[in-house]
Amino acid sequence: MGWSSGRNIAMLGLVGAGITLMLGLSWAPSVSISAFKAPEAQRIFYWHVPSAWAAMIAFTMLFVGSTFWFFKRSEWAWRLHVASSEAGLATGLMCVFSGCVWGAAEWGVPWDWTDIRLNTFAILTLLSMYLVLGRKSQPDGVETRDTFSAFGMYGFVLVPVTYIATRLWQIRHPGPVVATSEGSLNSDMSIVLFLGAISFTVLIIGFIIEGVKLTKLEMRLEELQSEFEERLHE
Repeated sequence: MGWSSGRNIAMLGLVGAGITLMLGLSWAPSVSISAFKAPEAQRIFYWHVPSAWAAMIAFTMLFVGSTFWFFKRSEWAWRLHVASSEAGLATGLMCVFSGCVWGAAEWGVPWDWTDIRLNTFAILTLLSMYLVLGRKSQPDGVETRDTFSAFGMYGFVLVPVTYIATRLWQIRHPGPVVATSEGSLNSDMSIVLFLGAISFTVLIIGFIIEGVKLTKLEMRLEELQSEFEERLHE
């Protein structure tokens, strides 16, 4: 595959995500007025749910990269850790922002600090932010990588907690409507939702592929810079 394959895949996913948002806002039917206080605001659901799905993929890849670096010292795993933390931050922020928009319309407040699912997902997003900013502010080295990888591994426990939270402790966040006996999506809504899920999956895959390549180039550039500085001091 060419050097730009990750970028092309990401662009394809981004186009699909844009089409999903357009269809969600203009074509897909809204939910029953009796089900929500702000049924029209529910249309952001077609962006919110797929972005959450993509973030979960990124957090899972972050766990894989962190684990293989910590125990195997694999360079590809560290690059996967870096790319996945950035992907998790991007999609996590998309999900949190869209959720706040819906919450402000539906609940009257953008956030509910008593809702477990909201808070565990926010912690995952903040973890990605910490890993991204921390890596940029600390010199690269085995100890630094081990520290960040440990956070990537242990933070993964929040992924299954977030997934099952509304099944066990539904407070404000709506319960699952897909792949459950209580699902309430009609065919038009399902089409848009699944288009969004596929688009965001393609987007996150392309994002991570390109991120891995860019991280490799970045690491090589740092090596060349270090060699150049060493020669200057000889």
